[in-house]
Amino acid sequence: MDPVERLYLDALMEDPEVPARSLRPQLLAGARARRRPAAPTAAWAEPYAGRVAAMDALLASAVDDDWSRIIVEGWTLQELVAHLAAKDGLLAASVGAPVLGPPIGAVDSASRTNDVQAYERARSPEQTRRDWRAQADALCRHLADLPPATPATVDGLEAPVNDHILARCLETWVHTSDAAETAEIRLPDPIAQHIHPTADLCARLLPFTMLFGGVDGAGRTLHLTLTGAGGGEWRIALGVADAAPGEPDARITADVKQFCFLLGGRGDPAEFPAELEGDLSLARDVLATAPSLSGP
Repeated sequence: MDPVERLYLDALMEDPEVPARSLRPQLLAGARARRRPAAPTAAWAEPYAGRVAAMDALLASAVDDDWSRIIVEGWTLQELVAHLAAKDGLLAASVGAPVLGPPIGAVDSASRTNDVQAYERARSPEQTRRDWRAQADALCRHLADLPPATPATVDGLEAPVNDHILARCLETWVHTSDAAETAEIRLPDPIAQHIHPTADLCARLLPFTMLFGGVDGAGRTLHLTLTGAGGGEWRIALGVADAAPGEPDARITADVKQFCFLLGGRGDPAEFPAELEGDLSLARDVLATAPSLSGP
């Protein structure tokens, strides 16, 4: 990647400290002028808007060969963007925001992905990128007027729209990383203010990932410490019906980004780097089942 493109992607970060008389601020200003900024939205939806802008910045550097390269799940880059558009569209439809692409038939993620990918294969990659971004930005603008507790349903799961949009943030973050790794580009991480709510969602999902993974955590409590920018500490009741957490039965300490990506289906739970204390069997069960809700 040439230095200008590097700065273009660096512009997604918060401004770091720079030496006196450095030209970096002016160069970053130029880079920001080249990329489309994150869409205006509610504060609680800004992590998603930021990841959309990051993915779009990456796509802006793609050339013809990049679009046909296999990224993940056997999908090309164009098909991956269509997948993101499909799942974003299901959330958009649930809250009354505009949906682009073919009319919605089946409302499960897998079927909608198949429909949108088939539709986009007949179009140019730039058209796919344009409509994905337009739909995502429209969703962001729509969310600006909604309370975060507004119910939304995707794949049969009703939850506050705040949680659904954080799930979209996580998936967009993971797939942006997939595409960047394939292109051998190192992208900057999201800012801490965007990582923390995403990590909070991941922490709150653990009782459900355990149950979906075949482990009942009822009556057990985990103390989770996530290190790095955007991390924090959580005491989590591991039973989905537990009223409140008790004294910790197990403790897990891990890097916040790696933990989020584990729940996003990236990494081997058996090899996951973490410090475990207390009931080690319980801690290992938490990690082993962490990716159980992740999809393509």
